[in-house]
Amino acid sequence: MPTYLSPGVYVEEVEAGSRPIEGVGTSVAAFVGLAAKGPFNEPTLVSNWTQFTEAFGDFVENSYLAHSVYGWFLNGGGNCFVVRIGANGNGSAKELSAPPVAAVGGFTATAIGRAASKKVEVVIEEAGGESPPSDEFKLVIKVDGKAAETYDNVTTKKGDNNVATKVNTASKVLNLEETSSNSGLATIGKGAIELATPEPEPVQPTTDNLGATDYVGDAADRTGFSGLEAIDEVTMVSVPDLVAAYEQNAIDLETFQAVQLGMIAHCELMGDRIAILDTPPGLNPQQVHTWRMKGAGYDSKFASMYWPWLKVFDPATGTNRHVPPSGHMAGIWARNDDSRGVHKAPANEVVRGAISLQTQITKAEHDLLNPVGINCVRTFPGRGVRVWGARTLSSDAEWRYLNVRRLFNYLEESILLGTQWVVFEPNDHALWARIRRTISAFLINEWRKGALFGTTPDEAFFVKCDDETNPAEGIDAGQVVCQIGVAPVKPAEFVIFQLSQFSGGTSLVSE
Repeated sequence: MPTYLSPGVYVEEVEAGSRPIEGVGTSVAAFVGLAAKGPFNEPTLVSNWTQFTEAFGDFVENSYLAHSVYGWFLNGGGNCFVVRIGANGNGSAKELSAPPVAAVGGFTATAIGRAASKKVEVVIEEAGGESPPSDEFKLVIKVDGKAAETYDNVTTKKGDNNVATKVNTASKVLNLEETSSNSGLATIGKGAIELATPEPEPVQPTTDNLGATDYVGDAADRTGFSGLEAIDEVTMVSVPDLVAAYEQNAIDLETFQAVQLGMIAHCELMGDRIAILDTPPGLNPQQVHTWRMKGAGYDSKFASMYWPWLKVFDPATGTNRHVPPSGHMAGIWARNDDSRGVHKAPANEVVRGAISLQTQITKAEHDLLNPVGINCVRTFPGRGVRVWGARTLSSDAEWRYLNVRRLFNYLEESILLGTQWVVFEPNDHALWARIRRTISAFLINEWRKGALFGTTPDEAFFVKCDDETNPAEGIDAGQVVCQIGVAPVKPAEFVIFQLSQFSGGTSLVSE
């Protein structure tokens, strides 16, 4: 508190009774797969399709990553992180880092040794000594701006003082290779010529020697999707090229399932993201059901699964191609969040870019798949290809619906980040009241958006932080406990109209 020593009027700024909680983002995806170029095992932020092609290349065979990211942007997705796997000879063809080079007259200068990772420059100056021959010159090699080596009175002619012979014999920085005979080296006084790393040539990705560890990775080494633990913004994870490896017999079904279990474990560990799983290729409805129940008995509220595959146009071959749906579904989640809110089930939405489906299912087949958590994509006459399911893979009825799980992820993360100011505050009734006001104001705003069920705020949520939740022993332990209960809206999954026949003139329905 300030000290007042003389009479007067004083103006002070004081904090409001509650601090606003800002809702966190819910629409950032992460894609893990194979690409033609780009950094390995380095989560790279991509905001549009042009950025993706510049960083990772275009559509290629033997990979679904580009199709998934394209489907993400096409269906309304914004920022996403892309992780390219397959370094060190596993998966994608090994992309060697070429050393810095530069054309110097009729020669190619290439950095060698430790200098390959530093700034290397070549400077051509006039030869030293009195009246040197006209064909002689001085070559100075600079490393990080400082002269490292000097070769004086050298020439491009054959002989003991040939510049390439001198440099290649003694230099620990540079190698010179003559690429055009009798063309000279460079004009004297043209300034420094800096060596630059050439752009690597795109390679055809392959799944050879690809295993579960390439996909799962390691959080400490920031590899695979485990490396995404360091990126808190991610809310959905897709690994489309897991299917590519299975298609090409690089991994078996057990490895396929192990990777998907790793995705689920990653999302459960983080607690703020959901895995979007693809089914193995070429399965019919009965096989999908059998695989889901016996082969892949996943049970998680942090995972979802979509089937069947989508038929899209493939620019790489100029033909149509079936692709796993996870990337397109992630884009629909993002589009739904933007237009309606995370509380709205991401279903009954058009799948942009889908020409048709690999399998046209019937209602009876859908009746088989929906109860086990397989979200089907269906084609309806005059309404296009639409997502027709919004369930998680959880057997718990409380967490059956995707929008409920994702709403809780949103509320938990928003409250967590918006109440950091509470830490180390005096743990008393005044603090409890401020916590109640802060969280209640946030939840009232969410209720007004339609995210919570109830005609009044009291029906939609409660916030309890008082003597009952904070006994003396809890205060002594440095804890402040606030209980929050919310009533999320559930989707109208089954719409039932009950029609009956009655005699004219009298209504059976009371008004």
